[in-house]
Formats: sequence, structure tokens, C-alpha cells
Amino acid sequence: MQSDGNKEQGASRSYQNPVMIGVVLLIAGISVAMIQYKVPTILTELMALFAMDAKAASWLMSIFTLMSIFVALPTGWLAQKFGAKRMMIVAFGIAILGSLIGVASGSSAVLIFSRAVEGVALTILTTCGPIVVQKCVKAEKIGSAMGIWGIWGCLGSTIAAVVTPTVFETLGFSGLWILFAAIAACAAVLVSAAIRVPQEAQGQDSAVSESDGSLAEKPRYREMLTRDIVLFFVGFAIFNICLLAILSFVPTILQMQGFDPTLSGLISTAPMLLSVISSPLFGVISDKIGRCKPLLVAAMLVMGPCTLALYTQTGALLWVAVVVMGLVGMGGVGMFLSGYMKLLPRPELASIGMGVMILVQGLGQFLGTFLVQILLGPTLENWVFAGTVLMVMGLVGTVSLLLCRLK
Repeated sequence: MQSDGNKEQGASRSYQNPVMIGVVLLIAGISVAMIQYKVPTILTELMALFAMDAKAASWLMSIFTLMSIFVALPTGWLAQKFGAKRMMIVAFGIAILGSLIGVASGSSAVLIFSRAVEGVALTILTTCGPIVVQKCVKAEKIGSAMGIWGIWGCLGSTIAAVVTPTVFETLGFSGLWILFAAIAACAAVLVSAAIRVPQEAQGQDSAVSESDGSLAEKPRYREMLTRDIVLFFVGFAIFNICLLAILSFVPTILQMQGFDPTLSGLISTAPMLLSVISSPLFGVISDKIGRCKPLLVAAMLVMGPCTLALYTQTGALLWVAVVVMGLVGMGGVGMFLSGYMKLLPRPELASIGMGVMILVQGLGQFLGTFLVQILLGPTLENWVFAGTVLMVMGLVGTVSLLLCRLK
């Protein structure tokens, strides 16, 4: 338990504007997400440039998910020890290093290795962003900041998809890699200058451990395996499974039914674009009503049915699913982050806790590709079966969140 002196320090902590924090972190996230998603739209060109077959080329993206599974937990510990802001700066440095290794790569193996390095950076940033919000923003305003921060992946992937082909054609492979690294460097300067983590927040973990030796002796990961957190993680993992099932397979499914490749890509990413509206809006509503569970349950409730519709429909219901998923389902992006912070037994567990959360996210995203590919079958034509299983999983995730005692 904190002493009275610590409470007084917490009361006098100098918080920052939640919108400003959210926007700065959003820019930071976009810069690294652009590095992640610079590959898909020029994958064919990279395969020719590095003499890669399709199996090897798939690792240029899947290595990111794999790295998150291995790096998330150590990142939580490092953020606790050295501070989340410092680790974010380190993440930018790693991203830049990975890009430079990519520029110098002369083989597909080295290029894949460089993507693994960039994947480490993405995992660190994903883990540390919410921790910075938790430490720099008042508790009653966290939802607003998380709602803005939560759309970084959607915007970053969209921007990369739009600008990468043109930049690649104009500047070539090396120019593209260097430009995106330079953008990450600018984002690092912005984060360093604009974000001020309160001094007592930086030393909060060690101060609590010293003031209560019994807490310091307990295995901290055990504290994050409560009934409610496990139920929450079930919902969070299934949310990511549905999300990756759509991003990874809907374009192919629609093209197999005669859709234009550009249109099929737009349909699969449209919900992510609509999150620019829904995620910040859900954050503001959450702060206004002082609760996030109703919004989170609503978001999870539509994910399964919308996934089924996107897998099986080609007419009006398809577009209804796109809009509902974008304006309701994707509103849950920021809500999962702020809701998890409310479930943690103690605020000072945020660093390690985010490492656990990103690990769960990585597992969910991996299953969203690996498991769903099995459900779709070798020819990727079992659309109704796969969509039905995903809908049932979405309902299971909804029930898990309903049973979770989250405010």
C-alpha cells in the first residue's frame, strides 16, 4: 500500500493533455506501422528483387507476429525497469537499425532478419504506448487518449499501402527503406520533446516495492492471472483472431468470387479506416459515462457476425457488415487498452501487464492466420464453415467479456 506521502505525490502529479498525448503517440505508432506495412503492396517486386519464392516471402510479414510472441514479456520487464518513454525511444532506434540492415541486405535471409529486427521495434512500441498514457494522463481521461492512440495501426497500414508503391517506383528499394526510417527518426524526436513522464511515475514501481517488501517478493505475473483478466484475455484474443481473419483472407475470398483486387482490398480495410471515427468516439463516451464494459461488449458482439458476413456475402449485407464492424466493432480497439488498465490489481503493474497483453494479442493474430487457413481448407473455399466457426468464437468472446467484472 502507498504511504500518505506517496498519495500526496500522486495527487500533485503534473498530467498532460490527453488529446496531445494521444496524437503524439498516434504519430509515433503510425511511423513504425508504416515500416511494418511497407512490404505487402510491393511484395511481388521484392520477390523478384531478392529471388524469393512465395513461402519465403510470406515471412516478410509473419515474422512480425512471431517476434511479438517472444519479445512482449521481456519488453514489459524492461519498461518497468527503465521507463516506458525510454523504451519507446529505444524502439525507434531498433526500427531504424532494422531498416538500415534491410538496405544493406544482399539476400532474402538477411532481408527477413531485418524484418525481425523491425518487428522487435513494433512490439516494444505497442507495449509501451499504453503505459505512457497510463502514467501521463488523468485516470478519468485515459479512454480519450487510448481511443486516439488505438487507431495507429489502422492509419499506419493505410498510409503505407497508399504511398509505398509510388515511393518505391520513384526512389527504389533503398530509398523507400531510408525514407521510412527517417520518418521514424522524426517521430522519436517528437516523442522525446513532447512527452513528459512525471518523476514519481518513473520511479513508482521501485518505490512501491521498497515500501512493501511482501509485494516485491511475489511473482508478479501470478497477479495478472485472475479470473477477470483471463476472461478479458479470451475476448481480446478472439477479437484479434476475427480481425486478422478479415485482413488476411477477405481480399482473396472476394477475388475468388469475381471482385476486383482493388475493391476487395478496400472492403477488407474499410472497417479499419472507420476506426478513425469509432475508436476516439468510444474513448470519449467511456470517459463521459465512467465505464468501458458496455462499449467493449458491443464491439465484441458484432465482430463474429460481421466476419461471417464478410466471408459469405457479396451484396448489400456485405457493405452493412463493413460499416457495422467499422463503426462499432473497431471502436473496441482503444477500449481493450483502457479496460485492461482498470483490471490490473495495482497501477504499478502496468509495464509487465502490457507485456502480457501484447503476448495475448500476438497469439490471437497468429491464430487469425494459422487457424483460419486450416478452417478455410487447402483451396481456401470453405467460406461458410470458417465464417460460422469465427462467428461462434466471436459470441464466446462476447460471453467472456460479459462475465468479466469490468467497470
